[in-house]
Amino acid sequence: MIPFGQDPLVSTEWLAAHLGEPDLRVVDATFYLPHLKRDARAEFEQAHLPGAVFFDIETISDHANPLPHMLPEARDFAHAAGALGIGTGDRVVAYGGRGLIASARVWWTFRVFGHERVAVLDGGSAKWKREGRPVELGVPSPAPRRFTATIHKELVADLDRVLATLERRDAQIVDARSRGRFAATEPEIRPGLRGGHIPGSLNLPYTELFSPTDDVLRPDADVRGAFHGEGLDLARPVIATCGSGVSAAVLALAMYRLGRRDAAVYDGSWTEWGGRNDTPIAP
Repeated sequence: MIPFGQDPLVSTEWLAAHLGEPDLRVVDATFYLPHLKRDARAEFEQAHLPGAVFFDIETISDHANPLPHMLPEARDFAHAAGALGIGTGDRVVAYGGRGLIASARVWWTFRVFGHERVAVLDGGSAKWKREGRPVELGVPSPAPRRFTATIHKELVADLDRVLATLERRDAQIVDARSRGRFAATEPEIRPGLRGGHIPGSLNLPYTELFSPTDDVLRPDADVRGAFHGEGLDLARPVIATCGSGVSAAVLALAMYRLGRRDAAVYDGSWTEWGGRNDTPIAP
């Protein structure tokens, strides 16, 4: 593993060996969907990796947009990152819960705003704790640092871009939701959304990319096989989508490891698409 721009993952062994280095910042990106009724920030205060700060994807978002945790403006992200003690030249390691949720979203967000020195902890906090590694409690007070952000729009897909993709067929769309939600055979997590999927999209649930025993990303050959098995051509452009733009970033991270480093994430995802009456849906 050669992280930060070459491999987006770091191992627990790597992080344990590098914790405390002056340019290394660790962020807890733990996130729970509303129906789980869990408080990620409260859990952070009870136990987090040494030196970590809490990155709340709901707080660091566009509050003027009614959709959940949409990307903020570049200046707002720069202010939020700096307030967490993250500087422009720092290396950032994000960790979260199972399946890289939402550490991959944080990884993608930093990249959207031009910061490539970012990686994700493979196996997340669960693997770290299972190995008996140290944690600490409380609320950190990092010294603010200067962070510069410039948006890279090519990594972000909005509604218009997805609609244009359906018309031009110039990119593939892959959906990270469960197979039941994709096929409208099980209900959506958020109320008021139609069931089904974007016409022509492929389905690869992000959960299928992980080892069921230790929740680390499966070997590259297995991940590549999973994408190919669903009909995805990694030589062609890709837009990843999901329920609300979080687990889609897991697919983007997996594709990055396989050489497809420009996969875009549909930020509004099914919360936007399935919540409208004027978007086409396939059952």
